Amino acid sequence: MSTVDELPPAARARETRGRADWPELPRHPARRARAGWLAPRREISPAARWTLRALSLLVPLAVWVALSTSGRVDPTFLPTPAATWDAWWEMARSGELWTDTAASVRRVLLGFGLALLISVPLGFAMGTWRWALAALEPIIGLVRYWPAGAFIPLLIIWLGLGESSKLAVLVIGVVFFNTLMVAEAVRRVPQRLLEASMTLGATPGVLVRKVIFPYALPGIIDAARVNSAAAWNLVVIAELFAATSGLGYRIVRSGRFLQTDRIFAVLIVIGVIGILMDVGLRLLRDRIGRWTP
Repeated sequence: MSTVDELPPAARARETRGRADWPELPRHPARRARAGWLAPRREISPAARWTLRALSLLVPLAVWVALSTSGRVDPTFLPTPAATWDAWWEMARSGELWTDTAASVRRVLLGFGLALLISVPLGFAMGTWRWALAALEPIIGLVRYWPAGAFIPLLIIWLGLGESSKLAVLVIGVVFFNTLMVAEAVRRVPQRLLEASMTLGATPGVLVRKVIFPYALPGIIDAARVNSAAAWNLVVIAELFAATSGLGYRIVRSGRFLQTDRIFAVLIVIGVIGILMDVGLRLLRDRIGRWTP
C-alpha cells in the first residue's frame, strides 16, 4: 500500500484537501488522579498517623480482653491482661524479672555487638570491591541457610554449657544476614557520585573514607535495626538449653508449671526492650544521615 508521499502530485493534493475536510477529533478533559488512601507514599496528617499507631496497639489489646474474659478460653491457655500484670508485678517485686532481663540484655549486647564487628567490615568489603564479593558471597550465601539453632548441640560440645556457646548462637544467627544487608547498602552508593569524586581528584582511600562509608552508614544502621530482632529471637533459643537465668530461661521454667500469665508477661518485656532498641537505632540513623530520605 503506497503512502501519501509516494502518490503523484495531483493525487497528493486531492488526498490532502480531503483530509482537511475531516471533522476534528473529540477532546476529553484531562482527569486529575485522585490521591486516595491507596496512592503510593501518600502523606498523612500527624493526627492520622498517631491515631493509626494507637489503634495498632489498642485493637489487639481489645481482642485479647474479649477472648480472655469471654469464658470460652481456659485461663490456663490465655490469661487475662489483669492476670498478666499481676504476674509481672510478682516477678518484679521478687527481683527475678530484673535478674533475667539483665542477663538477656547482656547476652544480646555482647553477641549482637560481636556479630556487628564481624559483619560490617565483611559486608563493606563485599559492597566496595568486586574481588571481595567474588570471594565471600558463595560461602556466606550457603551458610546463611543453616539454622542457628541446629548449631546448639555442636556449640555445647565445642564450647561447653557456659556463656560462650550462647553468644556463639547469636553470632552465627546474625552475622551472615547482616553481612549481606551491609553489602547491599554499600552497593547502593551511586556510581555517578564515585565518578564525580574521582574526577575531582579523590584517591581510592578518600573514596572509601569520605564518600562510600558516609553514604552507606545510614543503610548499615538500618540493617542493624532489622537484625536486632533476630538477636532477641536467638537469645531466647540459646537460653532454652542449660541456662540458669535469662528471659528465655524464665519462659521455659514457667511453661513447665503452666504459668502462662508469666510467659505473657515475659514476652511483653521482650517486646518493649526490642522497641526501645529499634527506636534508639532509628534516632541514631536519623541523626547521622539527615540528608537521606
